Amino acid sequence: MLLSQQIRAARSLLGWDQNELARQSKVGITTIRRIEGTAGLIKSTTGTAWRLQQALEKAGIIFIDSDETAGPGVRLTTPWRDRVD
Repeated sequence: MLLSQQIRAARSLLGWDQNELARQSKVGITTIRRIEGTAGLIKSTTGTAWRLQQALEKAGIIFIDSDETAGPGVRLTTPWRDRVD
């Protein structure tokens, strides 16, 4: 499951605003604002969560699950210094 904090962090790493995420994922801006406005697991349909995750992963985001040593997070598939946008 995705956390709203992961969505915000992923957007930040990509330099995307909410409008860009809406365009890339084909999810309404109102839905994105609602999802990001609440901490914790995102509250959405499975299809919406899937579209958000797929758009962010296509742009280079890796979602990291929590384990016994650390919480969940995100990272880029390529180092920031090597990215060409």
